[in-house]
Amino acid sequence: MEATALDLGLRGAVAGLFLMMVVVTLGRVRPLDTIKWLSVAMAASGALYAIVTAPFVPKAAVWWIMPVLGANPVLVWLWARASFDDDFVVRRWHGALWLAVVAVWFSVIFTWTTWPIFAKAGVRSMSMLAIILSLSAAVQTVRTWKTDLVPGRRRLRLAVLILALLIVVLLSVPDLTSISARSVGISASLVASAGLLAIAALAGWALFHPPPAVPVMAATTTSETADRMLPIKAAGGRRDATASLLLRRLDILMTVERIYRQEGLTIGALAAKLDLPEYRLRQAINEGLGYRNFNAFLNRYRIDEAKAALSDPDQRDVAVLTIAMDAGFQSIGPFNRAFKAEVGLTPTEFRRDALARSAAMALEKMASEKMASEKMALENDENFRIGQSR
Repeated sequence: MEATALDLGLRGAVAGLFLMMVVVTLGRVRPLDTIKWLSVAMAASGALYAIVTAPFVPKAAVWWIMPVLGANPVLVWLWARASFDDDFVVRRWHGALWLAVVAVWFSVIFTWTTWPIFAKAGVRSMSMLAIILSLSAAVQTVRTWKTDLVPGRRRLRLAVLILALLIVVLLSVPDLTSISARSVGISASLVASAGLLAIAALAGWALFHPPPAVPVMAATTTSETADRMLPIKAAGGRRDATASLLLRRLDILMTVERIYRQEGLTIGALAAKLDLPEYRLRQAINEGLGYRNFNAFLNRYRIDEAKAALSDPDQRDVAVLTIAMDAGFQSIGPFNRAFKAEVGLTPTEFRRDALARSAAMALEKMASEKMASEKMALENDENFRIGQSR
């Protein structure tokens, strides 16, 4: 009874924290972007899961809710992708995947007594999918961790994700193996509620205690406007001269030396070039220039150079891959994706339009020069006739 009471108490705390997050997010956070909506969905499903899986809850009610909750690994995966990948966009097939998981869980419930073999196979497949999605989210987190420039997100991403993935794996592994919490003398319900409380507490801390707001300026790549990229005032109302000098040095390194062309350039290598601690450079690029990701910072310079090359009529025969490699991209795929995300056109489409505009401007200039020449010739003839008549 003591374990059951502790279990119910933990679940009550979990439900309360998650529901508070839903209310605060919907009531105060604006704008409600993809990450916020996914966070609301995860918090609501976490609260519901804590309630319906508690001891003494009628199982008949659980049957109609668990298929929806069984699709939580999809929400966790989408949330991790949206939170840790600034270029991620939710697609229709993501929603289709969520609906497919819900449908499989419904089929498992309704065939549990009539076709138990089919039902058990469905449970195993869903558990395997949960583990695959969890590992995929973990790989995404590790892969983009070094390029993340947001201090708060860097500090919390691994902790939040590890706890979220841990609870998903703990709930999935028993379905795939003979190992369970009960087999080692622990209440599985108590383990689940403790894991949920850890996730809820950490997520609540991240929501209610965000990092302090910092001034974010529009990024630019010209040294003449470097001052406008800087926070105008530092703590105490004084200008941050150190940050100003650092951003000027960084701007010269990027625009004059074009270090962004260096293959495999990392923020650590760039910090070493500037003789700075890595965290100082992260802070400067994030707070001073407004970038959340180091690759996005580099790609701005690389894409600007590629746009200039693609617009140059003298380079019309240069392959797009060559232009991409010269600008610092290592392959054509990332270049095409980054270019289209930035410009809205593929490199080939951009080149075609730019060269067409260049040709039209050249023809217009030639026509204008021809008209001016003809006009001057007519004026000279008229002046000559007037002179003859006198």
